[in-house]
Amino acid sequence: MFIETEGTPNPATLKFLPGRDVMGQGTADFASPDAAKPSILAQALFALPGVARVFLGGDFVTVTKSDAVEWSVLRPQVLGAIMEHFVAGRPVIEGEAAAAEEDVSPADADVVAQIKELLDTRVRPAVASDGGDIVFYGYRDGVVRLRMQGACSGCPSSSATLKHGIENMLRHYVPEVQRVEQVLA
Repeated sequence: MFIETEGTPNPATLKFLPGRDVMGQGTADFASPDAAKPSILAQALFALPGVARVFLGGDFVTVTKSDAVEWSVLRPQVLGAIMEHFVAGRPVIEGEAAAAEEDVSPADADVVAQIKELLDTRVRPAVASDGGDIVFYGYRDGVVRLRMQGACSGCPSSSATLKHGIENMLRHYVPEVQRVEQVLA
């Protein structure tokens, strides 16, 4: 099994591509070992010294390291854990993942549909290429609430991406949008 590794804009994060589906549809973001209980793969990665966050995407795994370890030491261990997991044929997630509850007024359904369409077609592919994802949390009174995940959650440029990239695009295409706020984990 060959696993490709890519850097991300976040120097503490690497993206691992095992050449097969990881989540298929959806994503899962684990900020701690306790949060990783539904995922055998995430648990195995958190068992490695220096793993600070695990993000599972459609066809990739993003791992964020702590400052206490260097990638030269951790990278081979992460590759081994991912390879061992897939070779053994274990599931990535056990059970159903809980969906985030959205804060949306029923009167704003058309605006929310436009926002989600733009996020799915223009934003999500770009952040996925950097090892992350973006989750819609709500829309009220002109304010869109989004959460950055994976490599994007701790990236130094994530707030600029939200404010200058995503907010400007949404305001351009959806005039009802006034601003974008980040939901922190």
